Amino acid sequence: MDLIPRSNVVHKLEKRSLLIAINCIAALSIFFFGYDQGMMGGVNGAQNYYEKHMHFGHPDPVTGAPVIDNTLLQGGIVSIYYVGTLVGCLVGGWFGDKYGRIKTIALGAGWAVLGATLQTSAMNHTWMIFARLINGWGTGILNAIVPVWATETAEHKSRGQFVAIEFTLNIFGVVVAYWLEYACGYYKGGNGSFVWRFPIAFQIIPLLFLFAIVWIFPESPRWLVKVGREEEGRYVLGRLRGETGEDMGKAEAEFQDIRNIAELERKTASSTSYWSMFTGIGSGKLHTGRRVQLVIWLQIMQEWIGIAGVTIYAPTIFRTAGISNSDVQWISGLNTITYMFSTLICVFTLDRIGRRWTLYWGSVVQGIAMALAGGLTTAGQSHPLGSSAAKAYSSGAVAMIFLFTATFGATWLTVPWLYPAEIFPLEVRAKGNAWGVVGWSVGNGWLTLLCPVMFKALKENTYYVFAAANVITIPMVWALYPESNQRTLEEMNLVFAADSIWNWDAERNFKILKEQNPELVQAAQRGHSVLDPETGLPVRGSTARNMSLDVNAMQSRHHDDIIDEKQTFKHG
Repeated sequence: MDLIPRSNVVHKLEKRSLLIAINCIAALSIFFFGYDQGMMGGVNGAQNYYEKHMHFGHPDPVTGAPVIDNTLLQGGIVSIYYVGTLVGCLVGGWFGDKYGRIKTIALGAGWAVLGATLQTSAMNHTWMIFARLINGWGTGILNAIVPVWATETAEHKSRGQFVAIEFTLNIFGVVVAYWLEYACGYYKGGNGSFVWRFPIAFQIIPLLFLFAIVWIFPESPRWLVKVGREEEGRYVLGRLRGETGEDMGKAEAEFQDIRNIAELERKTASSTSYWSMFTGIGSGKLHTGRRVQLVIWLQIMQEWIGIAGVTIYAPTIFRTAGISNSDVQWISGLNTITYMFSTLICVFTLDRIGRRWTLYWGSVVQGIAMALAGGLTTAGQSHPLGSSAAKAYSSGAVAMIFLFTATFGATWLTVPWLYPAEIFPLEVRAKGNAWGVVGWSVGNGWLTLLCPVMFKALKENTYYVFAAANVITIPMVWALYPESNQRTLEEMNLVFAADSIWNWDAERNFKILKEQNPELVQAAQRGHSVLDPETGLPVRGSTARNMSLDVNAMQSRHHDDIIDEKQTFKHG
């Protein structure tokens, strides 16, 4: 394949080894994402940061714990980052669909390096606000495109597993951030700017490595087919799936599915702008407007079930539960370790029980844990500080926070990031995933801005808000979110072809369309290509010309075909 540079790893690796290499690079980006989120928890607790440079608090003269004088400024510095991710993801989605996944990853990494450099050198809150805004742009670009690249290269039967592994690295980034800041806290008694500047600067290392190495990795075969570079796309797909032995024909079958769906999408949708996607105008039976709403609200609810508060404001949460200031940081760090290991549960269950059931059991356990955390904290505060009863209740509250975090890592962490990359049409997949990042940015920015205010006004009652959000998600997922597990990316267009918003109607319509379009998306599932009965060679022509996502249209066409056959028989 002369069109792809010889330095590209696609020429040296194939099948599972190539998939693992791609996922390692994707995981590196997601490691940075996790590190950047976990980092602010420790930075907010550095005295030199909040008192000398940002001027939003002072240390308690007795306990040494931070006393926040300006909660809006503290929350604003954290949440402005999500305004940046919101803008960045929209740019990344547009750029990714137009110029490819690899170039977009490099753009995001380079932009994030600039933002991290400015954060490291910040001298006041104005400087830090603009630096975090710029850093957010880079993160938004990466978050919009990396899950898409990962899902478009993985096989549909193990797609969830590969993405779940990446998010183990995401939480490993949170772990590294917490413990690095914990260690830096001992440098010169934790009083200098090194305590918070070095942890911010540390993220530049993986970003530079990502920017340098991503150029030697293959472009998404689905994007290559979409833009007409079919020879390259077919070659990359062959290297990903294999071309010999039991793998013979798998790549060709998947290639035909991609071509058919790409042609059908172009025939079905008349507009692919962000506005038309959001409103659904011009999308026809693709119903991209509905998909956009689903991924936005899934990401918003991911934050409102409590994880944004736990990740960024963990020290505040543990202080509310009665933990001493000297113990808060290492307990927060220990919580991130259990968080990381819990993500491995998702690796082994996500492709077995599906996306919906993963969210169900997560919401149930998380809701119970948050409600109990609120009740135990209240009970502990009703006893004298330092008494055995107060310590017992506080320990119970901390245990519930640990349970919540571990359950989230096993369930809600991965699915809201995987689902947007699975359900959108190929024509707008990067833009569609960007809408998911918009939801994450809105949910995260909104919550991190309000978290300091809520904890100050509601104290432990804030846990009940998070518990209620978990309860709301159960009927929401049951009624509105179709299953994507064990379905090809191409099949998802059939799943969302129903005019009804309800999941049960989508599933019923999907079964009908599968029967009416037997050649459209089943080749990859059968594991062999569609063969010409005369030549025995794979059929390379399009089968999408006579396909439709409209059940009624297909039934009408089928009726006309029956009439034509009867007339032919009669006159014959």
